[in-house]
Amino acid sequence: MSADTPRRIVLLRHAKADWPQVSDHERPLADRGRTDAPVAGRKLADTGIPFDLALCSTATRTRETWKLAVQELPERPRTVYEERLYEASLGDLLALLNETPDEVTDLLLIGHNPGMHALADALAGTAEGDALQRMSRGGFPTAAFAVVGFSGSWKSVEHGVGTLIDYWAPHD
Repeated sequence: MSADTPRRIVLLRHAKADWPQVSDHERPLADRGRTDAPVAGRKLADTGIPFDLALCSTATRTRETWKLAVQELPERPRTVYEERLYEASLGDLLALLNETPDEVTDLLLIGHNPGMHALADALAGTAEGDALQRMSRGGFPTAAFAVVGFSGSWKSVEHGVGTLIDYWAPHD
């Protein structure tokens, strides 16, 4: 792959979680989350992006979101459950992106806020249509996703390198 290879990163926040008496890492999806996750999966399928790799946080709510969403995709991408996505800072997320193998063209991250929103904001130097306004107004609620495109190597991912191509949130 050349240095100007077009790539896409999709940042999916987990669906709505419940608050039972368990550790934060083990929180399951709430009823609304179990409803919203497949809808997010259908919207991901509608993008037509053929994901090469999905990196999913090891938290229960992200794994449950992915299990429900992936059933809606035409093909299941290779999935890696990545501990570093849980409670990841913006710097942690950028480091993960920089480690992505260059044979990956389209990457899906299933993670948490504030990281997903911070990463979408940081990467989006420009935006198509009203995607940035919608994302800013909505604040990146549960089960929302942003699609960011850029050209180049994963090692070159940094602030402002991409274009916010699309943003979707349930209940918008």
